Amino acid sequence: MYEELKLDNQLCFPLYSCAKGVVGKYKPFLDELDLTYTQYIALLVLWEKRKTNVKTLGEALSLDSGTLTPLLKKLQEKGLISRERDPEDERNLTVSLTPEGEKLELKAREIPSRISRCIDLSKEDSIALYGILRKLMAKL
Repeated sequence: MYEELKLDNQLCFPLYSCAKGVVGKYKPFLDELDLTYTQYIALLVLWEKRKTNVKTLGEALSLDSGTLTPLLKKLQEKGLISRERDPEDERNLTVSLTPEGEKLELKAREIPSRISRCIDLSKEDSIALYGILRKLMAKL
């Protein structure tokens, strides 16, 4: 067997495994809010910006419109967001929080600290890992 084809020598596998594990840690907290992880990260952007267009939201989340459209429809069905065509440019779809979406932000505030308690990394390791992952994201 070629060394470069061993699973233990692949960068992709620990990244995949860790991503899956970390997202799994979010599940019980997000279940309390009736959200999926992808809905949660979309709301994170909206809680920060309050209003944005679909293209900007997709870029922030690295999601294409085929994934984003059903996600936004579901959030709208839950009453958390509204979607409206930009009157100045009908091609642009604007997404904004509803009052219900804004209320959910208060309930979600504890999730980051709850997650950090579930993932036993020192603050220094967390900062270093975050920096490395951001560098990798920029290169990809």
